[in-house]
Amino acid sequence: MTLHDVSATQGGLTVLSGLTWQLAPGEAWLLTGPNGGGKSSFLGLLRGDLSPMSGTRRYVLEGQERVSAVRARRLFPLVSPVQEAWFLTRDWVQTVRDVLLAGAEGEMLNLSEPDDAALARLREVAALTGLEPLLERDFRTLSHGQRRRALLGRALMPGAVTTGAGMTGAGVGWPAALLLDEFTDGLSAQARAELKAVLEAVAAQGVALVLATHRPEEAPALPWKHLRIESGRAVQTGFPFTVQAGLQAAPAPVVLQNDPSQSAPLLVGLENASVYRNGSLALGPIDWAWREGQHWLVTGENGAGKSTLARLVAGEFHPALGGRVVRPFLRRDLLSERRRAIGVVGAELSIRQRQSWTGEQLVGSAFAGTEGFSGELTPAQQEQVSEVAARLGVADLLPRPADTLSQGQLGRLLLARAMVHRPRLLILDEALNFLDGPAQRQVFALLPALMAAGTHLLVIAHRPEDAPPGLTHHLHLSAGMTHPSHETQGRENH
Repeated sequence: MTLHDVSATQGGLTVLSGLTWQLAPGEAWLLTGPNGGGKSSFLGLLRGDLSPMSGTRRYVLEGQERVSAVRARRLFPLVSPVQEAWFLTRDWVQTVRDVLLAGAEGEMLNLSEPDDAALARLREVAALTGLEPLLERDFRTLSHGQRRRALLGRALMPGAVTTGAGMTGAGVGWPAALLLDEFTDGLSAQARAELKAVLEAVAAQGVALVLATHRPEEAPALPWKHLRIESGRAVQTGFPFTVQAGLQAAPAPVVLQNDPSQSAPLLVGLENASVYRNGSLALGPIDWAWREGQHWLVTGENGAGKSTLARLVAGEFHPALGGRVVRPFLRRDLLSERRRAIGVVGAELSIRQRQSWTGEQLVGSAFAGTEGFSGELTPAQQEQVSEVAARLGVADLLPRPADTLSQGQLGRLLLARAMVHRPRLLILDEALNFLDGPAQRQVFALLPALMAAGTHLLVIAHRPEDAPPGLTHHLHLSAGMTHPSHETQGRENH
């Protein structure tokens, strides 16, 4: 496909300007740039979700030159946080099987009985992407990493996949291009390794790849070209980009000797706590204590129950019969009190906040313990909102509606919301996902003052560099259970 001097608007704003670019069959492109620079809009332009307001966009698909993007919407499948959010916000059960079968028809919903060819393709894709154990699970109950794996499988459904141990030849039945938006965020080291191998196999079939990422070092080992977009314009293009080999696993903890915090007052206690989601055990049973002076790192593979633990601690989930959660630091353990005292950043919260609320309303809602809407802020609260927004570089986003922002911009506002009221507990569930390098450094710069003022951290992270300095304890989850040797372990400060 080719773009010539293309500009595009979204929500009344110009998001792309003067783009001239070409994608040849089988090419691999890394797309980089700052939060709000236009990367996701660019992927939408390629797929046809966004139309040029000026300039020309042309496709050569199935041997024919086309101006219409109708066919591209199927031959250029997209894996993105926005797509993930669509499935999570439906009010009915869709199993992973349903999601994949809908992808075979290029649809969002599975509306018909699959034929033998579709079922055969389902088995092939599930084997290739490691989805076989998850096929009957409700998509909404999956972990963030598992959902990303399922969406990759969905994108591959329209084509033939494997024959025995190998791939089918000549690219027959494959997408023309696979579009990936921050694909590795939310994936454990093991999952990144597995799905990188899948993408390398797909690329070997002549499928073009376009990967938008803030973590280019995690891209598959392919002969990448590079496009950098800032303020909607291409500022670098074309030169080869070499991906450094190697994967970084979660940090190894070290045992704390004579840990004085073991006798400190209790903040949150879990006693024989289990959580079920749509009939499936997601966590537990688990006994665990979070005490004053402790700052926790939580690790584990995708699906181990990390986000479920975070939401249980925050009070979004409740334990099954026979389990108990206590929060002695709260005067009254009510939802409104928990929201005022506990700051949370996570994928599900991000999805709920993608509304027409302004950035200021979103951040200011932390004071009332609501989501997105609140009463009029006091002058002191307005000053706190302005201060944290400035320190996170999002002051210009305060008047913007949240549903017009990029995933990274929204993530920075949610971090501001979680920190603005100086909560007693701050839960960061993969909170650096979708953030560019400067934004990540701004987050880390804010944490020491919060911790010194009495905020206690619980950080869920798959990468060593995503765990801030100052964490004292390490909890490792495996299949929803705590690893016994890790329950009272910490990690060295950076």
